[in-house]
Amino acid sequence: MLFLLPALLVAFFASISTIKVLLPLAPHIGLVDLPTERKKHDGAIPLIGGISIFTGVLIASSLFIEQSQLLNLYLISSAFLVFLGTLDDIYDLSVISRIVFQGIIASILVFGAGLYISDLGHLFAGGPVNIGVYGMLFTCVACIAAINAFNMVDGIDGLAGSMSIITIASVAIMKLLSGQLNLILLPLVLVVAIVPFLFYNVSRRNPRGKKIFMGDAGSMFMGLTVIWLLTLETQGETASFRPVTALWIIAVPLMDMVSVMLRRIKNGNSPFQADNGHLHHILIKAGLSSRQALIAISGLAIFLSMVGIISDVAQVPEWIMMNGFFVLFIGYSAILSHFWKKTKNGSQYQRV
Repeated sequence: MLFLLPALLVAFFASISTIKVLLPLAPHIGLVDLPTERKKHDGAIPLIGGISIFTGVLIASSLFIEQSQLLNLYLISSAFLVFLGTLDDIYDLSVISRIVFQGIIASILVFGAGLYISDLGHLFAGGPVNIGVYGMLFTCVACIAAINAFNMVDGIDGLAGSMSIITIASVAIMKLLSGQLNLILLPLVLVVAIVPFLFYNVSRRNPRGKKIFMGDAGSMFMGLTVIWLLTLETQGETASFRPVTALWIIAVPLMDMVSVMLRRIKNGNSPFQADNGHLHHILIKAGLSSRQALIAISGLAIFLSMVGIISDVAQVPEWIMMNGFFVLFIGYSAILSHFWKKTKNGSQYQRV
């Protein structure tokens, strides 16, 4: 922990410096988000938030975190995903190509690092659930799901960044509570590297005309990072919290993605067909401003993360936590579906 403060400072200034360098370059290479019928914002907004966050994490972790095969594979996988996301931001890649590349990148971590979810914990009264080598496939699917969950939640200013900070900070809190300070520097570096993006994305003090978005590069990078941390911290003898706790820590992005995709399938549409049926869309159509929706959803995410953390510390039986999460998901899906039906013919939202 000797290098904690220098590492955080490097992550912060590397991230904000990257933003300043890329701001004037983004329009010239097509790395901007243009207004459409669905995305009604003002002007062409640079999609450089994800690149800046990754740059801050890469430089700080390379300088201050002990190098290992696991860390190197994470950084390599992240670099590939940020590159893929940048291409998607510029050229709008097809869904199939994105999923294929995401699966390949997930395989680097699973098969290259041997890091996968095999122990699901004591989800039933009969004992622990261990899926063994099938966990490799399970983790690849979970990785793709997490990547797309954070990609889908990136619909209003500050939301993807806030969900990322809440989830990653929750992991850091669990490591502190478990007394395991090894690798805690990386979650802290990640959180600090996101802060400059949020300033340019959502802060009212940001100079007009210098707004940026995270882009697919950033939201997918956040999803990969979250599933990597959750897998690392729930498996093996050095696990700092139980697998079921991870569901509560990532609850809002996960529930939102699954409920929306199930509704789309039920309506005969592709689960990847974009619409205005996510929680943030519903809240805005219900009359909340973009900032109010951000605060409400962030508050919900913090509350559910705290429920998971407190339940883990109090050693609430895992089967109770799992059943509680299922009840929560069913209620969330029912409420979202109800308000979607009431507001689907309402006005479009404006991203501000």
